[in-house]
Amino acid sequence: MEKFANLTPKEIVAYLDEYIIGQNEAKKVVAIALRNRYRRLKLPKEIQDEIMPKNILMMGSTGVGKTEIARRMAKIMGLPFIKVEASKYTEVGFVGRDVESMVRDLVIASINLVKEEYRLKNAEDIEKYVLDKIVQKLIPPLPKGASEQKIEEYEKTASKMKMRVEKGEMDSLKIEIETPKRSLEIDDSNMPAEFIKVQETIAKVFVTSKENPRKEVTIKEAKEILKIEASEALLDMESIKQEGLKRAESSGIIFIDEIDKVAVSSKSQGRQDPSKEGVQRDLLPIVEGSVVNTKYGSIKTDHILFIAAGAFSLSKPSDLIAELQGRFPLRVELDSLDEEALYKILTQTKNSILRQYEALLGVEEVTLKFDEEAIRALAYYSQKANEKTEDIGARRLHTVVEQVLEDISFKAEKYQGEVVSITKELVKEKLEEIVANVDMARYIL
Repeated sequence: MEKFANLTPKEIVAYLDEYIIGQNEAKKVVAIALRNRYRRLKLPKEIQDEIMPKNILMMGSTGVGKTEIARRMAKIMGLPFIKVEASKYTEVGFVGRDVESMVRDLVIASINLVKEEYRLKNAEDIEKYVLDKIVQKLIPPLPKGASEQKIEEYEKTASKMKMRVEKGEMDSLKIEIETPKRSLEIDDSNMPAEFIKVQETIAKVFVTSKENPRKEVTIKEAKEILKIEASEALLDMESIKQEGLKRAESSGIIFIDEIDKVAVSSKSQGRQDPSKEGVQRDLLPIVEGSVVNTKYGSIKTDHILFIAAGAFSLSKPSDLIAELQGRFPLRVELDSLDEEALYKILTQTKNSILRQYEALLGVEEVTLKFDEEAIRALAYYSQKANEKTEDIGARRLHTVVEQVLEDISFKAEKYQGEVVSITKELVKEKLEEIVANVDMARYIL
């Protein structure tokens, strides 16, 4: 991920353009926010502490690209990143996940990110460890006091065996190895800080009280099991945890989707859900900056970047509590998708849904060919379905394309070795009646 750390805002937008059509303002705001993460870390420590992240609120109907922008952000950053849904959290005192658990999830994601970087840096050592362990199982060690000739012969045999194992020639052969101890994993996302260490102590008792179980596995399976053992043996896990905690604190990003689901609309009648406003009030200190205890240590949230997103179809941003609104100073509204935008999503995005289906059916030796007019028709009927039923944006393309290709996909063996053309007439035949009938469209599409 290091190669992405120094991307300029223009380069970030160019990357996002490969996957997301339009939404230039949202891409620009996000790109600047990402670049500012890099800029801040290059400054002296005393200035770093003063520069707070400018949190972002993205507004727009479902399927216009809010979540996709977040998903692609995770792909291009060497920064700790998680996506959560606000609707999954409850006020403290209610049954469910409390909002502090999102910070704990970020720490875990950050540690996993650092661990993977360390694994890549130490890939050669890990590979050597695995090969040596397997060869030791395949060739009995020499007795003490063996002659130099025997030692030389042993080393030649071991070298040849190592090459065969490395090439995969021995993958089907079975050997007996010790499998790693399984730690007692308990979800501590809602556990009070004072109980986290108690839980870890109990888990250690369970783990250390048992010997490593021995198991007969193929060499192919052994390679994967021994990689885990090698990582534990060769990597400094304590340093990895501390680095992960540090990165989460200084450059972590939390994307909170469905923030509108915890807004309390002023238009709604009757009794309000007391948990909604409670979630906002619990979220406020985390976004403002507070200390959250995790099993890896405490973390300050002052410099975590929060990006919230919501459709705001039944509420509006002003329905959030005023203090929380103030913590999201940057606001961007995403455009609804028209027919032309849907057409571009089908034709111009990298790994578009059409390319995905071409690849999937290619496995069955079926060659799909989409006529230009057919693609235009897919965009047209998707837009009509969005107008007549709920507007779900680009997600409608998935149901529409699936409806057109369903029979071909089901009977793929019938078309093996053939080129199957998707024409405008076929699209019309499959979709026109459904889209015309609102009730049917609501049920099928």
